[in-house]
Amino acid sequence: MNRGCFITGTDTGVGKTVVTAALAATLRRQGLRVGVMKPVETGCPLGDGQLIAQDALFLRTASGCMAPQELVVPYTFAEPLAPAIAAELAGITISLDHIRSCYEQLLAEHDVVLVEGAGGLLVPLTYQLCMLDIAVELELPVLIVARNMLGTINHTALTATVAHERSHVLGIVLNPTQPPDPFDLAMQTNQEALRRWGRAPLCCQLPYVPTLSQDSLPFIGELLLTDQMYEELGLSIETRIIP
Repeated sequence: MNRGCFITGTDTGVGKTVVTAALAATLRRQGLRVGVMKPVETGCPLGDGQLIAQDALFLRTASGCMAPQELVVPYTFAEPLAPAIAAELAGITISLDHIRSCYEQLLAEHDVVLVEGAGGLLVPLTYQLCMLDIAVELELPVLIVARNMLGTINHTALTATVAHERSHVLGIVLNPTQPPDPFDLAMQTNQEALRRWGRAPLCCQLPYVPTLSQDSLPFIGELLLTDQMYEELGLSIETRIIP
């Protein structure tokens, strides 16, 4: 396995970018050179005559990664669709070899590289490849981000089962995407249920953060970056700085 991980989700909009950015910001505070990558970003608005990859920009700011944008986000598309469809509409063929080449250049210049996927693991990259193929090609363990709500056990189990077939599941992060309800038993019990299910070394539950900013990322990241997570990322625990 390489140094870093592939961050995926049980769906779109579950908080993958937040988790990736929080990890990146916290690793940066450890004095590490943190590379970030979003191989494909769709739904990019147009600004000054070019597509703006907003997620990738957020990741670069959090990590301090100064690598060229074409390495951080090799493919950008305007349409908010699955990559295979957005690429087809744009007349572009997504190449796994090109993604790997960009990743290897990032890895050569950084201590750790965090790669954020688009949507879930089976989202089509092309009509022959899916997001999981990127994690496998880059030899990265998979970190799963899921909404903390009723139904997430099934969604998370499905995602982890698919990941286990071809890769290693680093952990599961439960992210509340709405204010907590003190009477919501699902939100209160999901973490323990998934932990007892035992298909991931780590299972973390994040607090609800109503207003996200770059300043709040280290707080979230410290909850994620346990000693075990540090080692799962391929980093030596002996070099870790305890805050």
